[in-house]
Amino acid sequence: MFRTLAYVMRRVAPMCLLALLIVGQAIAGETGPINAGPDKVAIKGYDTVAYFTQRQPTMGREEFSHDWQGATWRFASAEHRDLFAADPEKYAPHFGGFCAMGMSLGVQAKADPEAWVIVDDKLYLTYSPSALVKFKVDTPDHLAKAETVWEGIVQGN
Repeated sequence: MFRTLAYVMRRVAPMCLLALLIVGQAIAGETGPINAGPDKVAIKGYDTVAYFTQRQPTMGREEFSHDWQGATWRFASAEHRDLFAADPEKYAPHFGGFCAMGMSLGVQAKADPEAWVIVDDKLYLTYSPSALVKFKVDTPDHLAKAETVWEGIVQGN
């Protein structure tokens, strides 16, 4: 019995830890995982509020950060940080910042913050400009499929 436990600790535990580290790139939050890198910075450091206020992707700055859902969100200004802190659900990208097109296909893919669209006051990011074009071809259908996939992810299915 003692040898079996030692074997598990030497062989199996490190593999489990590695799996947790890999999965940890998508930090689980109450509303689902967040698209964050190993540094826990959400959506590659882009300012999510700027999509709504300036209608363009804008890099955030480290000094204007806010922690939410286990990730660090960066903003271009203190004003944007404060807007986000007051209502993160309003400004955070839908599907945790993962690719909306990929989500509609059942894939939890990273997203390019430069490939984005706002639909019904919600921010959606996609993997690439070409994925954004595909997403826009039939947005309602893609969103319906993506919502179903996302619900499964949030519920852990």
